[in-house]
Formats: sequence, structure tokens, C-alpha cells
Amino acid sequence: MTRVVIVDDQTLVRHGIRTLLEIADLDVVGEADDGQAALDVVAATAPDVILLDLRMPRYDGLWTLRELRERGIDVPVLVLTTFDDDTLVLDALHAGARGYLLKDVTVEQLTRAVHTLADGGTLVAPSITSRMLRAIRSVPPAAGPDTPLAQKLTERELEVLRLMAEGYTNREISSALHLVEGTVKNHVSTILLKLAARDRTNAVLRALHLGILG
Repeated sequence: MTRVVIVDDQTLVRHGIRTLLEIADLDVVGEADDGQAALDVVAATAPDVILLDLRMPRYDGLWTLRELRERGIDVPVLVLTTFDDDTLVLDALHAGARGYLLKDVTVEQLTRAVHTLADGGTLVAPSITSRMLRAIRSVPPAAGPDTPLAQKLTERELEVLRLMAEGYTNREISSALHLVEGTVKNHVSTILLKLAARDRTNAVLRALHLGILG
């Protein structure tokens, strides 16, 4: 069962999300009302996914993301917030979030996102993704598919990268490309290395900006 920690400063919201997740057979192993408390809870419970609000008093969501990265705590973080702001989205992704959803999502969308992150995938709300892609495409790319950086990626790596961009997990990529999951993990690691990206989300954003994905 996927283990989840919920970080939100509003008690009623935390309890509501806990109830919904537990009905969906997810194991909520801890709660926290700010970033400092979240670090303690995560250390004590070793969750598979962290659900994180961004705007909290004292230690907010961005602080929490940066501290997790600074301490080498590699737990996938799904931002769950009411703030639909492009700058905030990019700040959260740059700080290490692997998912970003708004609190108006359905229970099915939320649980699917949790499972996606637990399986190694990334997921950003479609409405936000569309805006980000439009913004990226409005800026002339610094490179293109024929640049030396793009040429470092093999055809197979490009196939994996395209599926990563669509939010596929390693397991889903292995099924789609008829590869062993371990091989997919090796391809993902190589892609991150070649693109000098710290995680899958950063790799996809970098590839989009460079024009590698078209």
C-alpha cells in the first residue's frame, strides 16, 4: 500500500484529504502543519509520496522542497494547492516537486497522481501544462533537434523522453516500448545525465526549451 504524508496548515483540509485517500486504499502515515514539522514526520515515517501545500505560515512549501533536496531526502513531492500561478509552479518544480495539482481535482485524479509519483512518474495539472508549453514556445529555443546536445540522445532515449513528457511512469514506458523496467531506468538516468537535469520534470522542461521534443 502506498504510504503518504500530508502537509497543510489547515487541520480540516488535512483531515478531509486523509479521509478521501484512505477510502481510496492509500495509507496516510503522517500529517504536518508546516515544513519543519514535515521534515520530522517524513524522517519518522518514510513515506512513498508527500502531499504538500505551498502557502503555510513559518516554513512554507518552497522552503520544505529546498530543505528536502538539501538533506538528500528523495521522496516524490506532489504539490496540492489553491494557487494557480505560473511563477509559483515553476518555482516549485525547480525546487524539486514532481507533481503540481490544484485542490479542485477529483478524488480519482488525486489518487492517480499519488500512484504516478510513487511509481517514479511526474504529473502537472493539464491546464497548467498547457500554459507552460505556450509560454515556452513563445520564447525562441536556445537550441534545436540538430544541436550537439540533442544529438547526444539516442533514438531510444528520445522515445523514452517523449513518454516521460507525457507523464508515463517507468513501468508504463517499459510496457509501451516492450523493454525491461530496469532498462528504462537506465535510459532515464542517462537522459538526466546528458541533459544535466536533476530530475524527470527538469529534464522534460529543459528538453522543451531546447526544442528537442519539437
